[in-house]
Amino acid sequence: MSQKNRDYQGRWRNKIIAFRVSPEENLLLNRKVLLSGLTKQDYLIHCMSDQAYVVQGNPYVYRSLRRELRGFIQLFHEVQQLEEMDIDDLELLQYMLEIIINMKNKKEALIKADKEARQ
Repeated sequence: MSQKNRDYQGRWRNKIIAFRVSPEENLLLNRKVLLSGLTKQDYLIHCMSDQAYVVQGNPYVYRSLRRELRGFIQLFHEVQQLEEMDIDDLELLQYMLEIIINMKNKKEALIKADKEARQ
């Protein structure tokens, strides 16, 4: 039998929340989760509660960063101006650069919750 899922305050997590997203939103969410190194559940809880979280520099995060950077290099060869890029790609690029800058001198990055709404 699996272990009961508890939060950081020891409360038992037994409620299920489900919601619909578009394929593009799903892709962006999955890419951000991979870059964060957290589980999707933990990532969404941190975002929902405006909590800062630490991105640990582990092989999974480095592999995700490398994959995304290669994708952006390819994308930059294809576009002429930044205006041609999708807003989701620009948002992910900003998120990725924040992680990389914060990890520059240490093996972890503190990511603060951003309350600004997307436009």
